[in-house]
Amino acid sequence: MEFGRVDENELNSIDFSLPAEPAFNKKVLKGKPLKNPKVYLGCAKWGRLEWVGKIYPKGTKEKDFLEHYVQHYNSIELNATHYKIYGPAGIAKWAEKAKGKDFVFCPKMYQGVTHRGSLKGKDFVTTEFLRGIVAFGEHLGPVFVQVSDTFSPKRKDELFEFLRSLPTDVQFFLEVRHPDWFEKEEVRDELFETLRSINMGAVITDTAGRRDCAHMHLPISKAFIRYVGNSLHDTDYTRMTEWTNRIKYWLDHGLHEVYFFMHMHDEATSPELTIDIVDKLNKACGLHLIKPKFVESPTLF
Repeated sequence: MEFGRVDENELNSIDFSLPAEPAFNKKVLKGKPLKNPKVYLGCAKWGRLEWVGKIYPKGTKEKDFLEHYVQHYNSIELNATHYKIYGPAGIAKWAEKAKGKDFVFCPKMYQGVTHRGSLKGKDFVTTEFLRGIVAFGEHLGPVFVQVSDTFSPKRKDELFEFLRSLPTDVQFFLEVRHPDWFEKEEVRDELFETLRSINMGAVITDTAGRRDCAHMHLPISKAFIRYVGNSLHDTDYTRMTEWTNRIKYWLDHGLHEVYFFMHMHDEATSPELTIDIVDKLNKACGLHLIKPKFVESPTLF
């Protein structure tokens, strides 16, 4: 993900501290910790050639990547569905790879709905997108709706009308990026209150160059985090500690579900940072998340 990328030389000068807990969250974080909260962690795509010989066995063909990916993660932030509408048959084949596992696919809404022209008049293409992804069945996680970087609060009525038109039997999260959604308190509050009123979550995006998108607001008792790292820079590890502490706080106060997705500008090193946060979360929160297992190096004689 290139969103919010800055020059490596600037990273040490950025304050990566997460914002203080918003008072807004007290509306959903008001209970005791659940006995078995749902915590899912994954990457944005499984088709990474750089992972062959790292977490995929040497010689693994691309058609078999997903089969191996599900051995290392319990979820995927599925960006492929943003670029193409997949039919039920193709989706069902992916779901089959996760059969018998507590694994979820979290598809990104098709760009033909969200990034091409108005959100109005998109009933047919939205229905086609949804018709495909429901074939994930029990493996369907939340769907996230991302509007473009240029989509400002001036179009809020259009956005809210569209969101209210979406089916209520599928969990949705919204990601906005235009700075004006975060700059003014009244605009920000209206956004999150609207999402709360329709039982829709807000994507939290943590990236170096856009700290405003790491807003920490939870309209519902579920968190969807898109973390953008910087190829194992020292700050990545301190940020993982920050996130571990925040997720522990949320879980201790009754958060129901967490979806945490690892992004890198260079995805080759995503598995290494995944191991770091899984170890931290498992220790701090008493979880049993799976983590990537690296291909063992051959024994030398």
